[in-house]
Amino acid sequence: MTNRRSQAARVKAPLTDLENEVMRVVWTSARPCSVEAVYDVVSRNRDLKETTVRTLLRRLEQKGYLRHESEGRAYLYRATEPSRNLAARAVRQIIDRFCQGSVEELVSGMVEAKALSQDELNRLEDFVRGARPRDRSEKEQRKGGQK
Repeated sequence: MTNRRSQAARVKAPLTDLENEVMRVVWTSARPCSVEAVYDVVSRNRDLKETTVRTLLRRLEQKGYLRHESEGRAYLYRATEPSRNLAARAVRQIIDRFCQGSVEELVSGMVEAKALSQDELNRLEDFVRGARPRDRSEKEQRKGGQK
């Protein structure tokens, strides 16, 4: 239980919609992002000033989502971790809070609520089968059949 508590404790403050847009820019970039680069992308869909984006980047750094490095007078921002890691911890928190810690409870609830398409279920099944460690008897049988 200690492990779950430590995982839940690492869940960061939730992102607002605008913060999420900013993070998407950083996550999809192949290299650290300047304020200007983030502003160029985010301002396509929103009427923002560059100073607002600068403030958002600072707040995201304070929340632990970003870190920066200096290049001359400019700050370059990069994510502290991939979005996938954050999502995994958020889901773990949901599992702990609403499903009594049971992943099976979450997945069966999603299946019963038809929250997953058949294609998503198939891909998930393939992923789980590929990730499952094979037991020794299967490995030994395959080795014996190859001789």
